[in-house]
Amino acid sequence: MPNSEVQIPRIAVDAMGGDYGPSLVVPSAVKAARDGIGIVLVGDEDVIKEELARLDISGLDVTVVPASQVVEMDDKPSDALRRKKDSSIQVACRYVKDGKADGVVSAGNSGASVACGIFVLGRIKGVLRPALAGIMPTEKDPVVLIDVGANVDSKPLHLFQFGLMADVLARDVLGMKDPSIGLLSIGEEEGKGNAMVREAYDLLRESQLKFIGNVEGRDIFTGDVDVVVCDGFVGNVALKLSEGLAQSMGRILKEELKSSWLSKLGTLLSLRAFKRFRRVVDYAEYGGAPLLGLKGIVVVCHGKSNELAIVNAIKVAATSVRNKMHEHLAEGLAAHKGLSGKTGKTTKSAA
Repeated sequence: MPNSEVQIPRIAVDAMGGDYGPSLVVPSAVKAARDGIGIVLVGDEDVIKEELARLDISGLDVTVVPASQVVEMDDKPSDALRRKKDSSIQVACRYVKDGKADGVVSAGNSGASVACGIFVLGRIKGVLRPALAGIMPTEKDPVVLIDVGANVDSKPLHLFQFGLMADVLARDVLGMKDPSIGLLSIGEEEGKGNAMVREAYDLLRESQLKFIGNVEGRDIFTGDVDVVVCDGFVGNVALKLSEGLAQSMGRILKEELKSSWLSKLGTLLSLRAFKRFRRVVDYAEYGGAPLLGLKGIVVVCHGKSNELAIVNAIKVAATSVRNKMHEHLAEGLAAHKGLSGKTGKTTKSAA
């Protein structure tokens, strides 16, 4: 891997991914390249070059790597591995594995992105299950929610490792000096939760992490905890619920503000505050969900990602590379070898 020697990170971008495809992904990637990031656009060469022809890329580190296949949103993740070996997401992951790029960003089929990341790049030694880390807004600083869908069923040791990996993400990408770790449960008291949560509690308590104990769902958005650890099934439900609630609240607020002339006047006077509010709750501000635990950087974006989300996801990937995040993950595992080395049963992956 070239990461330890990297001066300018090179990020392989799945140009065919997402609901809008190359027409959105390509100009977004070029915009990220203007911030000093090397970009490798992977996908249909003719289509990508057609999009690039509309843009000014002079002086930018932007290259195109052809891939003849595309993983559609309704394809099974296994199709991306077996039937579509020349798909844009698999070619992008191989580019990282071969040392030609340092990270991957995709807004395509999330299951396929997870599967290709795991089976093409491989896991860091000692990692039992890679996990998706969602970065979410709060009343204060962002919170890392992990796992948000890579694993549909987990064991206590996996939850412990999720916390360990998210701790490194919070430090290397979000700049937190000593992130606090909470375990999502049905009550704050020790002993609350099912057997998996109770056992994970003991592992986290024995670790060198700043473990503050159990937290409840209502605590996620207060900003009083930096990392919230949970099973991927629960985490995905929490993530989608949060997204849906934010969207519904926005629509309700919009309708209420149009309900009378007085409300409309108040809207005009508060326009700046509303714009700030929209920015805070917008998932695009945080780009995508890093897939942690791999021998390389992978960021999985929402299928409906806009330009801001793609640009920020590329920046997250580049920051992860610059700060050698996956190397720090390996160091964290080594520091907790006594805990990480405990036998953990395998789990089913959402991929």
